Amino acid sequence: MSIVEELRAAGCVFAEDEARLLTAGADGPADLAALVGRRVAGEPLEYVLGWAEFCGLRIAVDPGVFVPRQRTALLVHEAVTLLAGRPSPPTVVDLCCGSGAVAAAVAAAVGPVTLHAADVDPAAVRCARRNLAPAGGHAYQGDLDAPLPTALRGRVDVLVANVPYVPTAELAHMPPEARDHEPRVALDGGGDGLDVLRRVAAAAPGWLAPGGHLLIETSDRQATAAMAAFAAAGLTPRLVTDDDLGATAVVGTRIH
Repeated sequence: MSIVEELRAAGCVFAEDEARLLTAGADGPADLAALVGRRVAGEPLEYVLGWAEFCGLRIAVDPGVFVPRQRTALLVHEAVTLLAGRPSPPTVVDLCCGSGAVAAAVAAAVGPVTLHAADVDPAAVRCARRNLAPAGGHAYQGDLDAPLPTALRGRVDVLVANVPYVPTAELAHMPPEARDHEPRVALDGGGDGLDVLRRVAAAAPGWLAPGGHLLIETSDRQATAAMAAFAAAGLTPRLVTDDDLGATAVVGTRIH
């Protein structure tokens, strides 16, 4: 059985593409067999390869770290647009940063930035430090904004956060690759999926510069409640969507 056939039999929809990537990443036939075996057993392709493609970048992704989704490119696109008129270098913070993919992509698109990121998961922080090093970024381990340097308060131009937003009761219905391999803390958003979003929205105004922006990914059905949480925190919210990416996000601006 060929590699493509093995992958297809295991349910890999893009078996040809995956076979090409695994072959290119293998260090000889024995290593290739091991990589294919991991994938056939259900391990996410990004863990097997050790990286994920995101916004044209290769983002290092270790096993057990949240895999960046292509829809999250919407956060990057919005952040880059908002930073276009900012003095250089702007200050960007990425909370719930996971691998640091969003922060790395923003830095790659904008140029020189003062870059800080944080995540509660030590494995994610280790990964983010590697991905943010080329941009001179810093990654901290801790709960949401708690580990950020206090000197950043009132100085952040853009704060992005790809918070967990799957309602707890729906975790069991997620694809096995996510449910069985990614950390629950990166997926579980609480009863209605918005527990972490509300906490970030409440904390954001203290970090944002006047005219600064908070950007958070959410879902279509959670958008109205998410915008209400932004407004309750004193931010002026607006909804942004991208049908091609299947993505929804809320942007909140600190007016004063």
